[in-house]
Amino acid sequence: MADYTFYTNPMSRGQIARWALHEAGADYEQVLVDWQDKGGLSAVNPMGKVPALVHHRGGHDHVVTEAAAICHYLAEMSAPGLLPRDGEKADYFRWLFFAAGPVEQAVTDRSMGWEVPADRTGMIGYGTYDRMVDTLESLLKDRAYVCGDRFTMADVYVGSQVGWGLAFGTLPKRDAFAAYDARLDEREGRKAARAIDDALIAEAQGAEGSGG
Repeated sequence: MADYTFYTNPMSRGQIARWALHEAGADYEQVLVDWQDKGGLSAVNPMGKVPALVHHRGGHDHVVTEAAAICHYLAEMSAPGLLPRDGEKADYFRWLFFAAGPVEQAVTDRSMGWEVPADRTGMIGYGTYDRMVDTLESLLKDRAYVCGDRFTMADVYVGSQVGWGLAFGTLPKRDAFAAYDARLDEREGRKAARAIDDALIAEAQGAEGSGG
C-alpha cells in the first residue's frame, strides 16, 4: 500500500494537492472521483468534496481535507525542506491563510456576482476585491516566493490561486502575478502534476466526445 491515498478529480482543487504531493516526493495512489458517483469519498469526507488525503501511518488512517491544510501536512510529514524556517514562519502562515481565506472568498464572491455593500466591507474578511488584489500584489512585487528567495510549500497554494486567477481571469494580469506564475512553471513538481491532470482531463473529454 502507498503511504497516501489521494481522492481527486482532475478538474478541481485536487490539482493543488497533486502538485503538493509531487513537490513532497510522496508515495501515493489516486482514487478518481466522479461528480455524480462519489463512491467511497463520502466515508472519507462527509462534505463529498475533493481533494481528500488519507495518510496510512502508524497503523492508522489519518484524513486531511482542505487544499491548504493538505499542502502544509505534506510538508510536515514528507518534505521538511519545504517547511518555513524560524524567520520565515510569519510570512509562510500569513500568506498561506490569506490565500485560503480572503483570496478564495473574494474571487468566489466576484465570480458569483455578489457585491459587498460599501458600508459592510468591515464585516467581511477580504474587505473589497480590489483591496485583496492590491494586498496580494504587494507580497509578490519585491520577492521571488512567499518567504523571500526560497520556495516553500506555501507557494504551492498561493501559486495555485495566482495561476488559476490568471488562467480564468479571476485575477487581473499584473506583472507581479505573471512573473511569479512563470517562476513556478519551472518547478518539476508542478510540471509532473500538471501533466497527469491534463492527461486525465483529455481522456475524460475524449470519452464524452465519443459517447463512452
